[in-house]
Amino acid sequence: MGIKSNRVFASYFNRFGATGLDAVTPEPPPPVYTEATGGIISDYTDSGTHYRAHIFTSSGTFAVSQVGGGGGGPSDVDYLVVAGGGSGGGTIGGGGGAGGLLSNHPSMPGPLTAPTFPIAVGSYVVTVGAGGALIGGPPPSGIVGNDGSNSVLTHSSAPYTQTSIGGGGGGNNSSGAPPPANDGVGRPGGSGGGAGEGPGGASGTTGQGNAGGNANNSPPGYGAGGGGGAGAVGGDGAAPVGGPGGAGLQVAIAGPAASTTGVGALNPGPGEYQWFAGGGGGATTKWNGGPGLGAPGGVGGGGAAGTPPTGQVGVPGIFATGGGGGGVSGTPNSVPSGSGAPGIVVVRYERSTAASTAKATGGVISYYGGKTIHTFVNSGTFAATSAIPSAEVVIVAGGAGGGADGTASQSASAGGGAGGYVEGSSIPFSPGSPVTITVGAGGAGGYASIRDQGASGGNSSVGAVTALGGGGGGGGGWPLRPEADGIAGGSGGGGSGAGAPSVGTAGAASSQPVPGSYTAYGNAGGAGNSATGYPSGGGGGAGGAGLAGYPTAQSPALGGYGGVGKQLPATFRDPNSTVGAPGPGPGLYWVAGGGGGGSFTNPDGAAVGSGGGPGGPYAGGAGSSTVGPGVPGVSTSGVISTGGGGSGAAIGVASPAYTGSPGGQGGSGIVLIAYPT
Repeated sequence: MGIKSNRVFASYFNRFGATGLDAVTPEPPPPVYTEATGGIISDYTDSGTHYRAHIFTSSGTFAVSQVGGGGGGPSDVDYLVVAGGGSGGGTIGGGGGAGGLLSNHPSMPGPLTAPTFPIAVGSYVVTVGAGGALIGGPPPSGIVGNDGSNSVLTHSSAPYTQTSIGGGGGGNNSSGAPPPANDGVGRPGGSGGGAGEGPGGASGTTGQGNAGGNANNSPPGYGAGGGGGAGAVGGDGAAPVGGPGGAGLQVAIAGPAASTTGVGALNPGPGEYQWFAGGGGGATTKWNGGPGLGAPGGVGGGGAAGTPPTGQVGVPGIFATGGGGGGVSGTPNSVPSGSGAPGIVVVRYERSTAASTAKATGGVISYYGGKTIHTFVNSGTFAATSAIPSAEVVIVAGGAGGGADGTASQSASAGGGAGGYVEGSSIPFSPGSPVTITVGAGGAGGYASIRDQGASGGNSSVGAVTALGGGGGGGGGWPLRPEADGIAGGSGGGGSGAGAPSVGTAGAASSQPVPGSYTAYGNAGGAGNSATGYPSGGGGGAGGAGLAGYPTAQSPALGGYGGVGKQLPATFRDPNSTVGAPGPGPGLYWVAGGGGGGSFTNPDGAAVGSGGGPGGPYAGGAGSSTVGPGVPGVSTSGVISTGGGGSGAAIGVASPAYTGSPGGQGGSGIVLIAYPT
């Protein structure tokens, strides 16, 4: 008791010795760190600093609920904004220019470092630019490549906006053709397109990219220029060899460069990912029996040019890199150029604490519900660093393209099938045994005079377990050809209704074998209908078959809905993330929906077309329609990183110069692996 009394007594007299400084010098406020949602989440530590990155491979919302400050994380964010790349040119075409690249990441070279980006509480609109569509096919032959679309990060009420400019299309070599097919000059953009003829490499946007290369049109052959890249100009053609695409840049914003795979393109040198915005390769032609070599694309996702005489088709840019597409080599002209790659937007900020320790490397890593989640939006490697006895695995292949309407005066085409969906549980992974992860690309839409059917999507796989790409949608045209039928795949493409019934073929449910620890999902496409309007079938989805095209009491008829997709398992439904696409009602996290079928109006001009199912497309493209006499409906693409199928196309009465409307492109796939943290 005496000890206690002495403490109370001393405390009482200490009041008179106080200086008052404790009243005028408050305790420092607790640290505050930024909190936000949106995109695909990556939590990591790099050089002792903890980060969260939000990766957007398709347009969405970056929603900020709290801004860093008070001695905690900064109120600025690091960002990467890459626009869509341009497509390669036709008829010995120049490479497509890479999409413009903007970043304030510390690794950026000084002259290219973009401004800071202060943030505020609220929603930021993220627009991810599409790649320029492929070109090709007479008439007119050899047209200039298409530009990529801009990518934008902006707040509706704040003065801070970052816009990267779409890459320029590659030029062509068709000097004898009438305008606009005779333009050998590449198109300007974020990075400029390469020239198809003469010194016509186009300029890039200051601070975002570089110019395309020039062409060489002297014997012993024609060599087109490469598209510019974010890190270097496109190479000049040196006949009979095309100019290589300009190199892109590495921006390791999604995770440590050495261990983050499956985001951006792989550099063949040190073997690291997160390279972006490489230019497309310039094409060449065979000359007097000489070899003729199409040039490679630039590191960072640029597509290679075709090499005559057999490999003339230009290679697309690598998905979600903003890479330019490769040019078309030689003749004939009825082969496509490489399409430009869609862009990407990444936003990261500091966090207060380190993420949990993962048991593997590969993809981007996040933590939710006691699980560690690895997400792959591009191909990479999954390597366990300690034993993982039981993991959940989801494999979604690339969706297929929708069919083209052909060149008939009245025709319609079908939706592409969704990529196959494969799901496994209790899957073991052992340390010391890296597993190759393949993420399938979306199939190109059908293109009149080249391929009326949509192209099938690419397979996705985890080691030896494979999900099959979606089957292409049937094409239009008259008289009907075998291309009116849908193609089998992970889910089957729909059948065209261009004048007669044509049934979509069966999908993954019957054609995709998997090991016993996995289950495959996929369905058939819908049949076409020869009724008025030629309504075409929707592509099959992972959760349901595509619907047949069907007539209604009112003209016009409607194309069939794409088959419903499948919602990801609860393990992957992190509320901070927006992986997948919206589905029925308020639901999110849906993948592998089929593309909608198109239909032709009779008479012309009425609004038609529907797709994807009531309440939303569920990751597939909506249907297409005609909107006026001789005016094609605009087909839509499957959502990126969902394996959704692209929609079919349709036209009205064709004008003499009209060459058909392409189908929508399929969405690329995705791979997810989760295990207990």
